[in-house]
Amino acid sequence: MPVKPELKIDWASHEAAKYACLNWHYSKSMPVPPLVKIGAWEDSKFIGVVIFSRGANNNLLKPFGLLQTEGCELTRVALTKHESQVSRVVRLAMQFLKKKSPELRLIVSFADPTQGHHGGIYQAGNWTYTGKRPPTVEYIAPDGKQWHGRMVSKDGKKKVQGKYRDCWRTDQCEPIDRPGKHRYLMPLDAAMSEQIAPLAKPYPKRVKQAMTGDQPEQRRSDTDPPAPLHA
Repeated sequence: MPVKPELKIDWASHEAAKYACLNWHYSKSMPVPPLVKIGAWEDSKFIGVVIFSRGANNNLLKPFGLLQTEGCELTRVALTKHESQVSRVVRLAMQFLKKKSPELRLIVSFADPTQGHHGGIYQAGNWTYTGKRPPTVEYIAPDGKQWHGRMVSKDGKKKVQGKYRDCWRTDQCEPIDRPGKHRYLMPLDAAMSEQIAPLAKPYPKRVKQAMTGDQPEQRRSDTDPPAPLHA
């Protein structure tokens, strides 16, 4: 029988995380900081990154009565060709994160139906599905990148981490109506599991290929430029 590669989970450098997101994730972008970047290696070969952050929504944890330090959003799973199950990579990354940040009680993630995602990796990991979020308006910038409405403004300025930064103006972009994303929750303690249990809904069914290790943008070929080898 073929020997499965040894899977290692550890901190990833910003360089490695950025490389994975730009080359192996459909968004071709990094999430808004601050970020926690956890890398994955098979037999010492870098295969990608799992990124946790506060997310674009400042009220992400408010429905659960949690402080920002008690929860986070899983915002990227960017993997190249690999043998390990994506759900296992995500599970080990969450365990690594919880060990380093024991105060965390909940992880939230979303699956985007416009990308054909229904949350297959979360279902495989036994996450709690709580339904779709309300529809949103996103914006296509002149450079072709897609931005959430909270990341553009009328005057081209946006406050990020207490500082104003330049951003695209709404009149420079094309508005696009988007359906609500599927929301999944992963409780990290017994009390949080009990709290969110009443929110559980039946898992949505696959519409198109979900974001797994078999999805084209997640399975790059050996002709890719060399990825960073170290964390």
